[in-house]
Amino acid sequence: MQFQFATASRIILGAKTVNDAGHLAGDLGRRALVVAGRDIGRAAPLLRLLRESGLGAATYSVGGEPDLECVRRGVALARQERCDLVVSFGGGSVLDAGKAIAGMMTNEGDLLDYIEIIGQGQALSRPAAPFIAIPTTAGTGSEVTRNAVLASPEHRVKVSLRSPFLLPAIALVDPELTIALPSALTASTGLDALTQLIEPYVCLRANPMTDALCEEGMRRVARSLRAAWSDGSDAGARADMCVASLFGGLALANAGLGAVHGLAGPIGGMFPAPHGAVCAALLPHVMQANVSALLARQPASPALSRYRAVARLLTGNTGAGWDEGLAWVRQLVGDLHIPGLAAYGIKQDNLAEVVARAAQASSMKANPIVLAPDELAGVLESALSGMA
Repeated sequence: MQFQFATASRIILGAKTVNDAGHLAGDLGRRALVVAGRDIGRAAPLLRLLRESGLGAATYSVGGEPDLECVRRGVALARQERCDLVVSFGGGSVLDAGKAIAGMMTNEGDLLDYIEIIGQGQALSRPAAPFIAIPTTAGTGSEVTRNAVLASPEHRVKVSLRSPFLLPAIALVDPELTIALPSALTASTGLDALTQLIEPYVCLRANPMTDALCEEGMRRVARSLRAAWSDGSDAGARADMCVASLFGGLALANAGLGAVHGLAGPIGGMFPAPHGAVCAALLPHVMQANVSALLARQPASPALSRYRAVARLLTGNTGAGWDEGLAWVRQLVGDLHIPGLAAYGIKQDNLAEVVARAAQASSMKANPIVLAPDELAGVLESALSGMA
């Protein structure tokens, strides 16, 4: 057995830990580019903490899922403002934008020199500027991953800037920052977290380190996602979901994902569809397709026993079979009112193109079994209506 495990240089998780952001940033630089969401005002307390620690700061707003031009503008601003570190404060899109900006601040050339699929895919040659990731949602795990997902509207795809240099210097996870998260966003990001615990657990590159993280993360989602969704002020549930999200990010970065993300990437590039909501809509249908394909073509695959383990972890029933785990996920997706893919303008006519594009996705390489184009099309067709 051989495996490697890499993550952020330092992970700090706990209530009110965001209050340490100023002195932590002060150990890494003197002037920060603070990357935040559409409402830059939400980052005002962070900016105050930086000022109180003697740091200068410039701000950069990322209004949606970042594209290549968004990163280029951020890099230009960081250089103009003479910033020497980046602090991202927001959801996965904001964290990915900050990661990419930090990487390109120190590397020469254009972003396309380093982007996979549509670019040259060169490796970053220099370490990124110091980067602090402060998530305000619980789902993406981007605070501990080595890639930044970026859209290219010109190519109608989402692609990654990927490098070990993009691992954050500090992941600062404060569950209190997720208290105000709306229920719909709690649902979609929480199911994204669950997806990023199930896929690395059943994938071809699972290892003992990621197994332990996935198992603990699934237990926490099982006991706390509904509670966080129904009562956003439930501090224990919010903390559980932050741990689950963190563990999912650690797992996917060191094991891989699967067909949910393999399909979600092309969909996000082709349609204005939020990543977490797409993963949530796809999850039960991909689980069904994988199990059916394994039973038909690889009945001795260890992935089947792993799907049974998923069922036991989610249901709390030590005798549960994979079908009970699937039923549990279907019920959760329905109860949390996850819309079908049709809600984002996806139609039957688009399915063949999505399947063709998904064939190039790196996430597909770790899926526990190769799904045929007609099986992938069947997943998409089932996910259109939202009937889990």
